[in-house]
Amino acid sequence: MTKASTSGDPGQAAASGQDGLKAGLKNRHLSMIAIGGVIGAGLFVGSKSGIAAAGPAILISYALVGAMVVFVMRMLGEMAAANPTSGSFSAYADRALGRWAGFTIGWLYWFFWVVVLAVEATAGAEILEGWIPAVPQWAWALIVMVVLTVTNLGSVSSYGEFEFWFAGIKVVAISAFVVIGGLAMFGLLPGSDNPGAGLDNLTAHGGFLPNGPGAILAGVLMVVFSFMGSEIVTLAAGESEDPQRAVTKATNSVIWRIGVFYLGSILVVVSLLPWDSKEIAEKGSYVAALDSIGIPHAGQIMNVIVLTAVLSCLNSGLYTASRMAFSLGQRGDAPKSFARANKKGVPQAAILGSVVFGFLSVFFNYMWPDTVFKFLLNASGAVALFVWLVICFTQLKMRGIIQRETPERHVVKMWLFPYLTWATIGMITFVLGYMVYDGGDNRQQVLLSTGLGALVLVIGLVLDRRRRAQGAAQR
Repeated sequence: MTKASTSGDPGQAAASGQDGLKAGLKNRHLSMIAIGGVIGAGLFVGSKSGIAAAGPAILISYALVGAMVVFVMRMLGEMAAANPTSGSFSAYADRALGRWAGFTIGWLYWFFWVVVLAVEATAGAEILEGWIPAVPQWAWALIVMVVLTVTNLGSVSSYGEFEFWFAGIKVVAISAFVVIGGLAMFGLLPGSDNPGAGLDNLTAHGGFLPNGPGAILAGVLMVVFSFMGSEIVTLAAGESEDPQRAVTKATNSVIWRIGVFYLGSILVVVSLLPWDSKEIAEKGSYVAALDSIGIPHAGQIMNVIVLTAVLSCLNSGLYTASRMAFSLGQRGDAPKSFARANKKGVPQAAILGSVVFGFLSVFFNYMWPDTVFKFLLNASGAVALFVWLVICFTQLKMRGIIQRETPERHVVKMWLFPYLTWATIGMITFVLGYMVYDGGDNRQQVLLSTGLGALVLVIGLVLDRRRRAQGAAQR
């Protein structure tokens, strides 16, 4: 456990430095990281597939997954507000479930984000190449990775400042979309090319469930991974001026964030256009909606927003991977160099170690996209659900530890404990089971991620046994 998590007031501990990390994130940084953390590029790019699969009922899919994320964040917020640390749920699992759990979920989470670096770098490079084709796509990916690596190596405040503006653009864009689209829905937007059908499009084309109730579950599988990243604020809180306040605020606001950004924006899309319209399939849901209103250059506007979301995800992905590596190093589960911070309060070795694997993943994506990189992608595919599941089981144990040792820090509490915690465990387990039942890439992701998790677990158990044997020999 870190110094900040074992003694004194949590806000004061973080402000004075957390094992070398400096509290360089301001409250405005944390607020925007929390708000923007739930808005990933997947919302802008992948929502059209969910709409095609479930029709207007995709709203139920988003609501179900949104509720699951709200519950998980509430549980994580309870632990993080009482015990802010850069290792977040990995450090809590280490204490509540055992060292094997913290080791396994920490390294799986690190692996997930370094693979995401390659996905997002490639996505950003595709957009940039479209604007400036003289620079090849691989060069754009390299430039983007280098720039954000330098940013993260500079200081934690550099990361926070970049993320503040990246997330700010996303938040302003999606908020404007909801307001403008909402007015157009009801024919209240001056000059709109869309006459506005109110909520009629939700039922006019085959009903609210045009593909049957089962399509809701198919929609769940398509949208669940677009929510990954909401937990980043609990890792960043350890380097903030007042971590307890930041985590409490982020946890309490997650409901409206998901309600406005996800449910609100998707409601606008399926209300402005029929769910089976060719425009949504061809242009993407948000571009099609903007085009229907008559917003000029909608495609390029959305490209700018998607690029911002991609850069935000890259920036946060590198930060998150490096802080998880730092925490693992602190606990002796990663190289000792990962646990050291330089004079700027930045874990330089952890950042460079993470970005090296990120560069390798980008290389694999360009050289062997359908073999090596697809394997890496599928092996990390179900990690998000594993992380949420571990958070649930950890919270079941940590509630008692917090109440027994630091009851004054128990300022955020999971609702209807333990019943809602167990219900969330059931929801996540059901989604994993349905992925296996659904077959195809979904089944492959669960099986490969489970196999990778088992391998990391075995390594963790072996290392833990060696440590215990060495400790016994020394005594």
